[in-house]
Amino acid sequence: MHRCAMLALLLCAAAGCHRVPDEQAIRDAIATAASAAGAQRSGDVLAIVSDDFTGNNGEFDRARVAQLLRARLLARSVTVGTGAVEVDLDGDRAAATFDATFSDSSGRWLIEHGRTLHFVTGWRREGGTWRCYNARWTDAGP
Repeated sequence: MHRCAMLALLLCAAAGCHRVPDEQAIRDAIATAASAAGAQRSGDVLAIVSDDFTGNNGEFDRARVAQLLRARLLARSVTVGTGAVEVDLDGDRAAATFDATFSDSSGRWLIEHGRTLHFVTGWRREGGTWRCYNARWTDAGP
């Protein structure tokens, strides 16, 4: 019995060593979504978005984000770069703020060759995965 308990403890400890800290998991999700947008993988972008997502004070829901991604990613020349991501955890909820620069070398989407938006996002843990359930974005300015 003692050996079984020791083995279970070692397995739990080993699993804990490989767990990504929550702040990093959120940063990784944002980076993955940015990369997926540049690779025209809208489904991978939507994977971080909660089913009941709301954006810009109700202007966007998950379906409208999906529609926007499909329309924008048709340009096939969009790149997204993110700046530093600040994460503030509060249990199973978190806020993450960051700037993202969008570029479109085709000129079909953005009037300019780049546009930077400031994001304030709300996250929650859903079944062990962090998902964005709320976001606001504004022009970051010059």
